[in-house]
Amino acid sequence: MSYELQALIGTSELLRVAAAEVPAARVVPLGQGLALIPVTPAVLAALQGDGSPRKSTGGAGSGWYSAGFELRLAAWSKAGPIACVEAEYSGGSGTQRAAVWADGRVVLGPLTGGGSEPPTPDGTPISRALRRIGAHTADGRLDEFASVGLDAHRTTQGWAAAAD
Repeated sequence: MSYELQALIGTSELLRVAAAEVPAARVVPLGQGLALIPVTPAVLAALQGDGSPRKSTGGAGSGWYSAGFELRLAAWSKAGPIACVEAEYSGGSGTQRAAVWADGRVVLGPLTGGGSEPPTPDGTPISRALRRIGAHTADGRLDEFASVGLDAHRTTQGWAAAAD
């Protein structure tokens, strides 16, 4: 089975404000007061705004996305922490990336894990980012990823459809 996700995660309130600035963005509720915005091609194009290629070496702190994208995350993070997460798995192997912005700067990451690397004792990049924005394990779930419900859909497009 495969799993693919590109999303922004934060509190429902923060993401509603962020989505109001990006017409293509849709907010999908998660557990524990969190929500996500699926980073669809339309959302990515709007956030990249400056025309820079994705995963540029410049930017507002992580070098992960274009300067325009990261500046937008930095601005939103002044109202509360926001995580940018990616996961791509197929047949049990794959990778995760995550970074968290708060108070206008990158405060965690970017973190990369998966592939041939063994998991760290702190958990996967996405679980660590979720913890940093306030998530915790709950309901007997193994990690924050499952506790907030990121296992509900298997693709970014699946999450986008859940918002409609």
